[in-house]
Amino acid sequence: MDTIRKAAVIGAGTMGAAIAAQFANAGVPVLLLDVVPDGAANAIAKMLKTKPAPFMSARAAKLVTPGNIEDDLPQLASCDWVVEAIIERLDVKQELYRKIDAVCRPGTAVSSNTSTIPLAKLTEGMPESFKRDFLITHFFNPPRYMRLLELVTGPETSADLAAKVANFTDHVLGKSVVKAKDSPGFIANRLGVFWLQTGVIEAMDAGLTVEEADAIMGRPFGIPKTGVFGLIDLVGLDLMPHINASLAGALPASDAFHATNRDLPLLKKMIAEGYTGRKGKGGFYRKGAKGREAIDLASGDYRAVQKATAPDGRDLRALLTQSPYAWRVMGQTLAYAASLVPEAAEDIHAIDEAMRLGYNWKSGPFEMIDKLGAGWLAEKLAADSFPVPAMLAAAKGKSFYRLNGATREYLGTDGTYHKLTRPEGVLMLEDIKLSSKPLLKNPSAALWDIGDGVLCFELTSKSTSWDQQNLELLDQSIDLVQQNHKAMVIYNESTHFSAGANLGLALFAANIAAWGEIEKLVASGQRIFKKLKYAPFPSVAAPFGMALGGGCEIVLHSSAVQAHAETYIGLVECGVGLVPAWGGCTEMLARWATNKAMPHGPMPAAAKVFETISTATVSKSAANAKELLFLRDTDGITMNRYRLLADAKAKALEMVEAYTAPEPPTYQLPGEDGRVAFTMAVKDFRKKGLATPYDEVVAGELGGVLSGGAADIIDRPGEQDILSLEHAAFMRLIKQGGTLARIETMLTTGKPLRN
Repeated sequence: MDTIRKAAVIGAGTMGAAIAAQFANAGVPVLLLDVVPDGAANAIAKMLKTKPAPFMSARAAKLVTPGNIEDDLPQLASCDWVVEAIIERLDVKQELYRKIDAVCRPGTAVSSNTSTIPLAKLTEGMPESFKRDFLITHFFNPPRYMRLLELVTGPETSADLAAKVANFTDHVLGKSVVKAKDSPGFIANRLGVFWLQTGVIEAMDAGLTVEEADAIMGRPFGIPKTGVFGLIDLVGLDLMPHINASLAGALPASDAFHATNRDLPLLKKMIAEGYTGRKGKGGFYRKGAKGREAIDLASGDYRAVQKATAPDGRDLRALLTQSPYAWRVMGQTLAYAASLVPEAAEDIHAIDEAMRLGYNWKSGPFEMIDKLGAGWLAEKLAADSFPVPAMLAAAKGKSFYRLNGATREYLGTDGTYHKLTRPEGVLMLEDIKLSSKPLLKNPSAALWDIGDGVLCFELTSKSTSWDQQNLELLDQSIDLVQQNHKAMVIYNESTHFSAGANLGLALFAANIAAWGEIEKLVASGQRIFKKLKYAPFPSVAAPFGMALGGGCEIVLHSSAVQAHAETYIGLVECGVGLVPAWGGCTEMLARWATNKAMPHGPMPAAAKVFETISTATVSKSAANAKELLFLRDTDGITMNRYRLLADAKAKALEMVEAYTAPEPPTYQLPGEDGRVAFTMAVKDFRKKGLATPYDEVVAGELGGVLSGGAADIIDRPGEQDILSLEHAAFMRLIKQGGTLARIETMLTTGKPLRN
């Protein structure tokens, strides 16, 4: 059995159902069984309405077959992997395992999603054959979005079976697999719960507000802005006592966790009253009658949220020295992390990876220690009478990570450095940068040689936005590829692929009436994106995260796309009072006009594009982007973010031999009648309160572009004709106060202005 062709998940609670959804997202048929007769069917229906959505596309839900344990357990005989995700009770799990063992084929992987019960306990008393096929696969919640999977094996677990599950989980489900020891809480929750509990207790002892604590414990440390209290609200206050009790019962009395596991009457009171976090009436934060409120940790009463200023996190030593709260929380947390090697993980990299991917920390704890200095941290811990773990003491005078030439190395428990390797087939731009210099570079972009005749164009500007500098470097890059290389990949390793054009520069230019500079930017984008489209070599865009506005338009102009599954792509210019002007309208019109499902005639395609762009529609996934035609059916989707560059490069190389540039399209557009129809539709939306006065202005300009301007319905305008309409409409809008107000509001608040 080479791979996993069909899976099963037992337990249709929030976690089990979402794990089943991720199998379906990956195109794998999955059986979802529950104790309750209709539990699985109800869970599927609920997930189709849940936000954030567990399914990447409503179509994926069709791959989930609901059933119940009483009637449908024999169907497990056709499955290659069975995931158990039921209640965290050892007796109940073992009773289920005996039933599973009776119906599954030998060699079927059986795993538990437990986050608290050791594998040795789960398999106690079970047959040797069952132990051989059993392992723990701890998905993080929500399974679609969280990249971490902790894999735990026992001494009897088949190495081949574990490797097959890990390989499938990596390539197909898109998870980064971290091997954890069979110790309580494994890695991420063992350390993460310690950090959260310490954060709560130290805030209470210091008399801080929840806002002050979260401001310190969030972004200054490269941790999401939820900080401690916001994160507990997100995961659920009611889960904390259960996890804490499990860890307290399993960890030895000498473990530092016990010092943080204090009884918290306020937490008990909140849970009893239904304040369980975002899934309940609220938690440490809630929506009040007059706006957002936060709880007073001393009185337990809610009050209006108070703004708290985050300290500077650029110098971690200074932060820990100046903030007693930061020191007492992170000092103890970093020390606890060092104590977990090798008990919970074989090496420091596993712990760093678990916290980066399981808790969204920008840097793992050992990476933070390197910024502080292991010796400095050890001395400060000792000065405050905190224990200094052996791993930390051994690193004194050393760093946990180092570069040996172009090789990354980490400090092992043996006191020597070991090579840090990527999983086979992973290609990362950050590794390429260790041993090479860019072929071209300016402050906003760089061009890298990634081997085999393929070059990688990287945006390096703030928010990976497009500006005149990176457009010019793309222009030069196209020439260089054409002269000496085979193909180009457009990719970067920032948080998002591209947020679009640099709105700050556009607003500045508009405020000083530098219309010539804006004209130049629009013309440059149109010319260079078209140059890429018609280049004699293949270009492959590799988007991930947000690909908006200009970020979407570069994708539309590439020869092909290899997108990460979590790509949110769209032409959102109308939200800031503009229209797409780098060919977004032309490309979407061409795609919808040639879509087989679209009725013939000049109006249907134009109407569909008008609907998509005027509402600033953004795909909810790469799969959804195909439904919206931002991506073609032939474009690829990569589930694992770490594998995106390698997949994009492979796609580019596959295209090289037979590649020919596309033929320019011509358009059949509805003309004046279409423009009037678009105008009337927006007027109707405005009457219903679904559109604002300025929406009507922007939509009028968009309608003029998509209807073909002055072209008659019998005309066949070309690509350049539509580009000229885009350009003219953009320039008219950028000079209007309504547009400038929208841009300014977006830049200052991050939210659209509904003027």
